[in-house]
Order: sequence, then C-alpha cells, then structure tokens
Amino acid sequence: MPHLVILYTGQLDAEVNMTTLCRQMADAMLTVQDENGQPVFPTGGTRVLAYPAPHYAVADGGAAGLAAGVYAHNPHGGAGDYAFVYLNLRMGRGRSEAVQQGAGQTLIEVAKAFFAPTMAQRHIGITLQIDVGPEVFDAKHSNLHPLFQKA
Repeated sequence: MPHLVILYTGQLDAEVNMTTLCRQMADAMLTVQDENGQPVFPTGGTRVLAYPAPHYAVADGGAAGLAAGVYAHNPHGGAGDYAFVYLNLRMGRGRSEAVQQGAGQTLIEVAKAFFAPTMAQRHIGITLQIDVGPEVFDAKHSNLHPLFQKA
C-alpha cells in the first residue's frame, strides 16, 4: 500500500498516454512527506494502475455540449463523448489528516496539469478520492521492498 487506481472512460486512450499519467502519479506520491519531512509512501509499495471502461454513460450523453455548440469545432466531440476519470487512492491507517489532504492536493494538481491540454479540447470530469483502512485482512508478500531499503 498505497495503491492508486485510475478508472476512466475508454475513449481517452486515443487522446492521452495513461502510462505517462501513471508514472507521473507514482512519482508525485513519492514526493509526499509527513510533518517530520519523512516520505509518506514506501517506494516499493507505491502502485498506480489504470483501467479503461469500454462501456460507459456520462452525464446527459453530450446533449448539453451539443446544445451549446461546443462540439462543432471539436474533433473528438459528439453526443455521448464526455470523458470521466476517477482516481482512488487507498492508503493504510496512521497518517494524519493533514498528510492525507496534502497527498490529495499533490495528486489532483498532477491530474489537472496532465489533463489540461485535453480539457481544452473536450469536457472531462475528474474525481480524486482517498480511502483509508480499516483493513479486515491485510497480507503482503513481496520481494520489492528490499530493493529500496538503505543499508
């Protein structure tokens, strides 16, 4: 843990590089520090995964955009062509509310910057949500963490 899962409407695959977004998000997560200047997220435990939704319905299906005439000049526009991105960060308990808020601000700023060029061309809704345990069962098995432990 932490895991950031990104769910998005599949038409975005033709317009943005989601692998780049994943890397930017992971890199941003690794910059988040607690009140003592310590990293909040362990390098070996940081995961960002993105999944396109091939089937979706967003808002009114594009009617408002069509009525406003915004799709006439938009190469990606059309009825039902709104896009949506949902980012869900799941982290374990024990971090202060200030740290949680700081992590959220860091990640939403990365998302806003990443999608800014696309938002200039189309309508996108972006939601970032952070969920914190309690875990009912939390087992881990990994040989990644030793790679990042300092001797």
